[in-house]
Amino acid sequence: MNNFFLENILNKKLLSCTYKDIVPNGLQIEGKSTVKKIITGVTACQDLLDQAVLYNADAIIVHHGYFWKNESKYIHNMQRKRLKTILSNNINLYSWHLPLDIHPELGNNAQIAKKLNICIQKNIITPYVFWGNFKKKITGFQLSKIIEEKFKKHPIHISKNAPNYINHIAWCSGRGQGFIKDAYKFGIDAFLTGEISEETTHIAQELGLHFFALGHHATEKDGIKALGKWLVKKHDLDVNFIDIYNPA
Repeated sequence: MNNFFLENILNKKLLSCTYKDIVPNGLQIEGKSTVKKIITGVTACQDLLDQAVLYNADAIIVHHGYFWKNESKYIHNMQRKRLKTILSNNINLYSWHLPLDIHPELGNNAQIAKKLNICIQKNIITPYVFWGNFKKKITGFQLSKIIEEKFKKHPIHISKNAPNYINHIAWCSGRGQGFIKDAYKFGIDAFLTGEISEETTHIAQELGLHFFALGHHATEKDGIKALGKWLVKKHDLDVNFIDIYNPA
């Protein structure tokens, strides 16, 4: 498949033109014109790039790419090595950030709901904070165990002053802890995201909410995996997801 044609297909699927982002979405670095083998991953770190070279990949598709707003414009050290690896091996680098967080089918937030059997109701505050409910109310302890089972990771769970049962829950993949106070206004029992800040514990306890932090990486693996499966099914491409370990 032509590399720019692939970009157009995914821009259309992910509704990229709909969202204003802090990073360019799409084909960030042009490589060879024909794409057959694709490596996907969460972040375009050096380990992922090295794996793509070993695999002889034509393209890498990630959630966290390059050229972020307010990022240094100097190509030094780590960034120089990354770009040299991509350019010297003629690899295409694609990245979709917000479109891959909030897509209603393939997005990270949709995948969180699917894993935890949450019935999605709608977005609140911004397009990337979701809320929904469980078919049957559950305890915070039960939800913590389900998260551990489904995500293979024990979450941070703040539960002091929280209700006995959880019915309504809001969530945001990645760095969403800053939305907890606004989400509280919608009458939720719990808030789930990737990261936790020092003040988050106090906010959750004083508002009387369950708070779950699963890790930024853990909450943003499944969107890129779902996108890869869609490419295999719809366009018969050779796509392999590589999970570079990251506890954060």
